[in-house]
Amino acid sequence: MVQTVSSGLVPPHLKKGDKIAITCPAKKLPAPMTDAIKLLQSWGLEVVLGETVNASYNQFAGDDELRAKDMQRFIDDDSIKAIIAARGGYGTVRMIDQVDFSRFARNPKWLVGFSDITVLHTHLFNNYQAQTIHGQMPVNIPDASACSLETLRRALFGEDLDYHFNSHSLNRTGSGTGILVGGNLSLLVAVSGSVSDIDYNGKILFIEDVGEYLYAIDRMMRMLKRAGKLQHLAGLLVGGFTDVKDNDIPFGQTVPQIIMDVVEEYHYPVCFDFPAGHIPDNCSLILGKMTNLSIDVNYTNIG
Repeated sequence: MVQTVSSGLVPPHLKKGDKIAITCPAKKLPAPMTDAIKLLQSWGLEVVLGETVNASYNQFAGDDELRAKDMQRFIDDDSIKAIIAARGGYGTVRMIDQVDFSRFARNPKWLVGFSDITVLHTHLFNNYQAQTIHGQMPVNIPDASACSLETLRRALFGEDLDYHFNSHSLNRTGSGTGILVGGNLSLLVAVSGSVSDIDYNGKILFIEDVGEYLYAIDRMMRMLKRAGKLQHLAGLLVGGFTDVKDNDIPFGQTVPQIIMDVVEEYHYPVCFDFPAGHIPDNCSLILGKMTNLSIDVNYTNIG
């Protein structure tokens, strides 16, 4: 069972009538966000759209300067109570160093997203110990499960999050307590050694990814291990690894086998198939929050 208690910089939870901003710090939108706007409005929220929502510069939602300016606008606007990234893709790492987060430290607000938005999650935790929400983004909402969207609402409004699912056969049982950190594996590797990197020691690490080759997942996991980032975890939570590719000559291991091979010598609990990542049932997680993790052979409970 996983239970959570507050720690770090905790933004105020939302209430009806609050303003929530949508911005695109990375890739441009392929279509209008009609479904997402309607959903957020149905929760009683006022939706404010950034300039980047309609911007285009090559594959990005405007150039780096515009995307940084859009993020800065909403960080500095005290009337905005949460910022949700419209989508991931690639591009957040190109603009993040142009953003001044000092106002965020004085007036924190919820930052929501996943995938490429991992850069923001790790940056805000490393520099401000801030809690953020790893959850569905507007571009994903038309295909998202109702359950995952309800977990996003609950996370934003400060309601309890409860999960219950069967344990994977490769899970390593045990218990541990630590702050939940992580996100997209490729981005965790990309920010390593930078001002957006995080200290993994004593933490429960969540990882997920999409579209990677099996050998690349093995390489990234071994990079983290060689950097000393996996040795002293309190636990490992593995979400969806979707659209995984292989070479003509098979790599010979599945993703769970790769991960267990890398962390085999350690003794913390490991949970596979947590419902989060590039999947319709992308359930919300509050990163930066103290988490108590316990896994047995039959069930994994998070609440």
